[in-house]
Amino acid sequence: MDQKILITGGAGFIGSHLVDALIEKGYKVVVVDNLFTGKKENINKKAKFYKIDICSPKIREIFKKEKPRVCFHLAAIPRVPFSVKEPVLTSEVNIMGTVNVFKACLEAKAERIIFASSSSVYGNQKKLPLKENMPANPVSPYALQKYVCEKFAKLFSDLYKIPIVSLRYFNVYGPRIDFDSEYSLVIGKFLKQKAQGKPLTIYGDGNQTRGFCYVDDVVEANILAMKSKKIKGGEVINIGNEKSYSINYLAKLIGGKVKYLPPRLGDVLHTRADITLAKKLLNWSPKIDFNEGIKKTIEWFQAQRNSKNFK
Repeated sequence: MDQKILITGGAGFIGSHLVDALIEKGYKVVVVDNLFTGKKENINKKAKFYKIDICSPKIREIFKKEKPRVCFHLAAIPRVPFSVKEPVLTSEVNIMGTVNVFKACLEAKAERIIFASSSSVYGNQKKLPLKENMPANPVSPYALQKYVCEKFAKLFSDLYKIPIVSLRYFNVYGPRIDFDSEYSLVIGKFLKQKAQGKPLTIYGDGNQTRGFCYVDDVVEANILAMKSKKIKGGEVINIGNEKSYSINYLAKLIGGKVKYLPPRLGDVLHTRADITLAKKLLNWSPKIDFNEGIKKTIEWFQAQRNSKNFK
């Protein structure tokens, strides 16, 4: 298969899984990543790799050279607490870096862009499940940055006639999830705390709920978004779970003592996805049950623990 795909953030948690899946299907894959949160060991050996920041003007030279047919834009600084602490830096990367990638795709005559957005765009809504036509209500810089990029995706689709579809991810988890950062997502953080014999720290009362979605399901949604003939450009599509689970329930699955801390700024209380549009436009719905997905994630983490020195 001579179709070339470029993935920004291809060394990251979701991006690296997507790279693997596309290479397995016979695509030529180019990875762009500055390794800020991504890890070089995650990158498939068969992928061509450029270590570069998406804000760099040289990005456009790489796109012109590689001429990808499709771009998956996953590169970002994907942490709500970090965006609260660093709104300027994260805005530069998440907004201007995204516009830079969109322009590079345009100049390289890419046929389609799949942009990784976030359910955090919804903020706190009065009704669940969350539907794409609800007014956005960002409560963190990260959420606002993703919403602005969705608007740029629509603008580029309409103005420059390059189809860009925005996929709103809901709390993705699975193997390769980050557990090493103070800004790690809750599942990664819980796994490491348990391994260290520490209590699982929960911000707030733990009754907040999330529409967790296993990484393999998210990868499948991305590939379907690349192939779907129903995508015209400018669409926003939820990629999440129709069932949601509380942080307390997650802590129970991981096991161990729990310590409650004050709620964090910018955290949303509840998410649950309405995936009617994903079913209609992508013929997608998640296949991995949450309990099964957590079991697979724990098994992966234990294998990592056995092969690395834990502090």
